[in-house]
Amino acid sequence: MKGFNTEQDHPAAESGNVYDVSDPTKNVDDDGREKRTGTWLTAISTTTFFYILCGCLGYAAFGNKAPGDFLTDFGFYEPFWLIDFANACIAFHLIGAYQVFAQPIFQFVEKRCNRNWPDNKFITSEYSVNVPFLGKFNISLFRLVWRTAYVVITTVVAMIFPFFNAILGLIGAASFWPLTVYFPVEMHIAQTKVKKYSPRWIGLKMLCWVCLIVSLLAAAGSIAGLISSVKTYKPFRTIHE
Repeated sequence: MKGFNTEQDHPAAESGNVYDVSDPTKNVDDDGREKRTGTWLTAISTTTFFYILCGCLGYAAFGNKAPGDFLTDFGFYEPFWLIDFANACIAFHLIGAYQVFAQPIFQFVEKRCNRNWPDNKFITSEYSVNVPFLGKFNISLFRLVWRTAYVVITTVVAMIFPFFNAILGLIGAASFWPLTVYFPVEMHIAQTKVKKYSPRWIGLKMLCWVCLIVSLLAAAGSIAGLISSVKTYKPFRTIHE
């Protein structure tokens, strides 16, 4: 079952990178039409290679006892400077990623609050603060309190539920097939008017069914992992998966 969960981690993590990489590498010709360059293929191939390499080598080395995080679990301990440097890089990456993915939530809540309580000075007021060498910044006490509370709550929730990989696998299994495979494929078929029962149509449908089976197996593995983790669950304690 853990193998099924591991199997889902690759497509779930990879699916977001497809859009992250493809959007910045767009190129436009003289007629204003979008065209793709070799950069897109190189970026996706490189990312896919490292994901598969990490998963396959880790599973080959540790089998079903492969840790969820090779840097913080029992994957290896030396050289210490390399592990510390890798963890610093991960922290640097996640700090930026957290900011990016949290912005839509911040904007949604703040716009709704401003719309519902336009006369509330705590929500609408901003104060100008002069920071040496950086100039003036407008600070809202509501944004400061709300965003800080959001970060604290999400951090506490993450600490309470430490079996991260099983939860991530279940979320990935639930979202991978419909959002990354089924809807894009169906939109492509409708937009390009792919003829029904043609080789291309059959190939796309087979892709959908194969990915659906992968997602179902991954969901089963994630649920089994959650059940196993709950048996030894202790709040604010790290569980080595």
